[in-house]
Amino acid sequence: MGKRKSSKPPPKKVAPKVATAFTCPFCNHENAVVAKMDQLTGKGMVECTICGQRYTTIISHLSEPIDVYSDWIDACDKINRGDGR
Repeated sequence: MGKRKSSKPPPKKVAPKVATAFTCPFCNHENAVVAKMDQLTGKGMVECTICGQRYTTIISHLSEPIDVYSDWIDACDKINRGDGR
């Protein structure tokens, strides 16, 4: 008599990757904005490699590059509406 066949374990799911390059709201170049995160100092920075615009914000250990970019877009919208300084 033969052995029973063991079933293969299911394949591992690939975790989705979070983007680190984004579209610049000022010059509209795609993948021109690069996000950099410094967990030691608690600061996140996004900078456009084409036009040189920058934005820096405070981050936590849970923050991702998309969070810093979203904060930048929110700050731009706030200033455009006249609510900012």
